[in-house]
Amino acid sequence: MQLERDLSFLPPGKNGPWENFLEQVERVRPYLGKLERWIETLKRPKRCLVVDVPIELDDGSVAHFEGYRVQHNTSRGPGKGGVRFHQNVSLAEVMALAAWMTVKNAAVNMPYGGAKGGVRVDPAKLSNKELERLTRRYTSEISVVIGPDRDIPAPDVGTDAQVMAWMMDTFSVNQGSTVTGVVTGKPIALGGSHGRRDATGRGVYVTAARAAQREGIALDGARFALQGFGNVGNAAARILQSHGVKLVAVQDATATLANAKGIDAYALAEHVARERGIRGFKGADAIDAEDFWEQEVEFLIPAALEQQIDETRARRIRARMVVEAANGPTTPAADDVLGERGIIVVPDVIANAGGVMVSYFEWVQDFSSFFWSEQEINARLETLLSDAFRAVCQAAEAHKVPLRTGAYIIACRRVLEARALRGLYP
Repeated sequence: MQLERDLSFLPPGKNGPWENFLEQVERVRPYLGKLERWIETLKRPKRCLVVDVPIELDDGSVAHFEGYRVQHNTSRGPGKGGVRFHQNVSLAEVMALAAWMTVKNAAVNMPYGGAKGGVRVDPAKLSNKELERLTRRYTSEISVVIGPDRDIPAPDVGTDAQVMAWMMDTFSVNQGSTVTGVVTGKPIALGGSHGRRDATGRGVYVTAARAAQREGIALDGARFALQGFGNVGNAAARILQSHGVKLVAVQDATATLANAKGIDAYALAEHVARERGIRGFKGADAIDAEDFWEQEVEFLIPAALEQQIDETRARRIRARMVVEAANGPTTPAADDVLGERGIIVVPDVIANAGGVMVSYFEWVQDFSSFFWSEQEINARLETLLSDAFRAVCQAAEAHKVPLRTGAYIIACRRVLEARALRGLYP
């Protein structure tokens, strides 16, 4: 089946993320040299598992949910990628997210391939017990393809450390022994790593700071607009604020708020913890949702879902750079518009790689049963991510291409070199 040409097996109208990935791969084709022979490897997921997830609800009825686990590529190591619980999850989306994980892991030189999982469900509509039953049944259904040396899930949209604890326990019970390394992003008490919760947001800060330094932008007094105030956006906002960067606009599913004098990220985090959204926060004024994109800022940080910046919004943006905390928030057409306007895009595969880097640290610590301090974790993260960002900048400058293409040149070469060296079996 030619996935890049025939997507008829996917739900109609929901293939955008996967098609965006395919276009991003095509843009790197001219820079692959002899490795171009293997480029089709990147256009076909290695394995797509679709599972039925039936659970008994609290009222005694039975509900069915559709779950997925996609392993896009494992040439460089076991699959690695989060599990998303969201009402709009689809196979095409999970395929794209898994593919972006392949590129991300290779771009920052983690010894992993790319994978992703999800269940089409609104977790806010489930009780805690229903959520636990859903998580355990889903884990049981995908247990045939996951494992600490096969495919290692982690938190994503709609999941957290508690969900990872349930996943780890379910897998371990079925194995007959405790297998802490089957997931990352676990609670500290179950083999989780210090620094993991804020790792993705910290990585956003690190890459934004390095990009700002490269462009001569001083962080102290700079402004940023943030879309999404979940775990990643929350952490990024707090860490940026602690370095003197001012949050002037924020948007989530409940509201869009702005305050030119600055929004206190810590106070907003407390409000969101109580109210489950930014709506009603007293430290900013409500504005029209589309006006969010026209805020005059140094940094625009999309930290929500994919495909948020299209051509129309790209023409409205008044930021000096876009730092992609979310996966796939910018369409290829919008990339072109932003490039023509001189707006720098720090791509997702570098900007939000902090999470998978600390997941790697957690995985290593679980294998050795020797754990590092949060200070050590943060220092290692900053060093490795800064080095990876520097390499992406050098590749982009050498080939006179945007940072995204520079990242893809590095990543795709690494993945396809591994594919070529391993050869085909039989």
